[in-house]
Amino acid sequence: MKSDTRNSWLVAAASAVGLLAATLYANRRGRYELAGRVVLITGGSRGLGLILARQAVAEGARVAICARDAEELARARQELTAHGAQVLTLAHDLTNPDEVRAMVQQVQQRLGSIDVLLNNAGVISVGALNHMEVRDYEDSLNVHFWAPLHAMHAVLPDMRRRGEGRIVNIASVGGKVAVPHLVPYSAGKFALVGLSEGFRAELLQYGIRVTTVCPGLMRTGSPRNATLKGQHQLEYAWFSLADSLPALSMDAERAGREIWNACRRGEAEVVLGLPAKLLAAFHGLLPGTTANVLSWLNRALPGPTDLMGNERRFGYESESAASPSWLTTLTQQAAADNNEC
Repeated sequence: MKSDTRNSWLVAAASAVGLLAATLYANRRGRYELAGRVVLITGGSRGLGLILARQAVAEGARVAICARDAEELARARQELTAHGAQVLTLAHDLTNPDEVRAMVQQVQQRLGSIDVLLNNAGVISVGALNHMEVRDYEDSLNVHFWAPLHAMHAVLPDMRRRGEGRIVNIASVGGKVAVPHLVPYSAGKFALVGLSEGFRAELLQYGIRVTTVCPGLMRTGSPRNATLKGQHQLEYAWFSLADSLPALSMDAERAGREIWNACRRGEAEVVLGLPAKLLAAFHGLLPGTTANVLSWLNRALPGPTDLMGNERRFGYESESAASPSWLTTLTQQAAADNNEC
């Protein structure tokens, strides 16, 4: 009996030490400082992009943020420049290669050579597979694959000439494991992961470090602006609830710090959040079993409905008694804090 108790304590102690070591490893800083650097963040007007912009500004970087919504950009700029920071806001359609080239040229002319490109712009489409159309996949690939590709092509000539640069691509654990009711999103993020890893392999010889970031759920407030199909209210309820639960979702401020630390270290890849790390590791070892488990999870999610389910609605158009509620308090607060409202 004593032996069993002792073994239990040893296992618990080893687990605690392992968790502490993993936390310290994730939070360690590299030598690459952001102070004085020119940083371009796509999708920087709200959510994770805005959080990353705040953190870069706080460290003394000269920051350019890009998004399509001019009003969102104006609100973000007002916040970021409140203490005298140098911030450039650019309203461009990132799926248009001509606009992306123009955006990069504007940053170079106004702020100087781009030291860090952070491809963060994203779209989320939630719903049963039956309601997903070709358009949903095209939109995901345009934003998650083609937009980062256009941006990388635009900054690479100058980075190669200087022999240095950092590129950070915000993918997702959904780009490593296909998640039910997020199939177009996963398809786009899978494409981005492959693109990012390939660029990493070929650009290191030029002193350019490409980092692929695969977060799990983060409390940024993004469910309000997700597009929903199928049983809109039920889809919004489960998605916003999952985004609010501390056991499943990660504090976005901490996620931002870990992303910048990975950028400083020039790491090839970082997976954020314990649930995401466990899911990615389990899938790597047992992909077939993971797919089967996710098929059971899919049965617990809202099923397809009639033709009205093909209609796209935003999260804020799909509210119900379940969401917003006290159960989604954390994601509601994050939405208010991060310009998602």
